[in-house]
Amino acid sequence: MMKAIRFEKAGGPEVLKLVDVDLPPPAAGEVQIRHTAIGLNFVDTYYRSGLYPAASMPSGLGNEAAGVITALGKGVKGFKVGDRVAYGTGSLGAYQEARNIGTARLVKLPKSIKDETAAAMMLKGMTVRYLLKGCHKLKRGETVLFNAAAGGVGTIFGQWAKAIGAKAIGTVGSTDKVAKAKANGYAYVIDTSKEDVVARVKEITKGKGVPVVYDAVGKDTIEQSLNCLSPRGLLVSFGNASGPVANFNLGVLASKGSLFVTRPTLYNYTATDADFKATARDLIKMVSSGKVKIKINQRYPLAEAAKAHADLQARRTTGATILVP
Repeated sequence: MMKAIRFEKAGGPEVLKLVDVDLPPPAAGEVQIRHTAIGLNFVDTYYRSGLYPAASMPSGLGNEAAGVITALGKGVKGFKVGDRVAYGTGSLGAYQEARNIGTARLVKLPKSIKDETAAAMMLKGMTVRYLLKGCHKLKRGETVLFNAAAGGVGTIFGQWAKAIGAKAIGTVGSTDKVAKAKANGYAYVIDTSKEDVVARVKEITKGKGVPVVYDAVGKDTIEQSLNCLSPRGLLVSFGNASGPVANFNLGVLASKGSLFVTRPTLYNYTATDADFKATARDLIKMVSSGKVKIKINQRYPLAEAAKAHADLQARRTTGATILVP
């Protein structure tokens, strides 16, 4: 028996329960991992709330964790018992003490990356990689806008953009988060509780606007994000922290300068094994180089997953958060 977080119906953080479950031996092509650290991501709240439907109920939760291989299924090659590994995509089920998982989306960890770091970086770091290399190839000298700069994805994005030589403008929701965003590579930080984002972006860019806005907030910032773009600019809407964008009028894109909008997902940018491996390889290289540092600002016991979700949604967290089995 092992401890695992399960939920039987969609709802608020209170639906998450710690239960005892059996874990069978790994099937062919799978390994069994004893988790040492589990990543917490905003997308987890989408599955818990029902915004993204779980495949079945009761359901596990989480896509990201690190740990040690304890058993091999039949036919597994390239991995052995004792290997330190991590993953950041796949089926739900990271919120538990151990799990069986296929090896196609599993990466070995170098000595330079600790387990906790790996659990906090895989999903968020691979998301940043597709944002700045897939949706738009960010170039040295470009100035772009990133909403929610003090969050888990935002803290990695700011550092990676700086390493490329780009200038990132970040938005944060309170004064105490301004310094955190600046420390993570943002050339400019806008405090939305005090400043007009559109006016400030126009000021920074001398009236031109930015070629790209990266926005994980969704409903509350869609119009603001579009108004920050230069003609033929791109809005990368990759999250729904404030709720999904609905009933969008495409004519708005024409009136604001023939704009482009994309709604990408990590799944689609790592759909092939080759894409996944290239994405993970770039992330591990950046973190190992020290150019991107993963800052874990909150740790919760696995049993307190509900509290972690409540704090995440209330914006009481910054940077990365992990659950400890």
